[in-house]
Amino acid sequence: MATDDEVTQYLSAMDYPADKEAIIREAQRVGAPYEVLRALRALPPVQYANTNQVVRSARTEPAPEVGAAERAAKTRDKRHRRVARDLRSI
Repeated sequence: MATDDEVTQYLSAMDYPADKEAIIREAQRVGAPYEVLRALRALPPVQYANTNQVVRSARTEPAPEVGAAERAAKTRDKRHRRVARDLRSI
């Protein structure tokens, strides 16, 4: 799975606003690996105002250094019940 940093790295020269197809073309142009392109192809087909919107919409791993067991423990933590998993403190 691609990370947030990888997606950001391959879209650093992107001009916004841009649609999904333009974002994928730019990533291909700069030589993004398969995992990054896969995450970008899963984007909803809307206009994106900046790279942050793309990263939030892409299926990426926000913190790859955190293991699955630790993420599961944080998911069960009752203090964060109303916060989306990717927005919880890691």
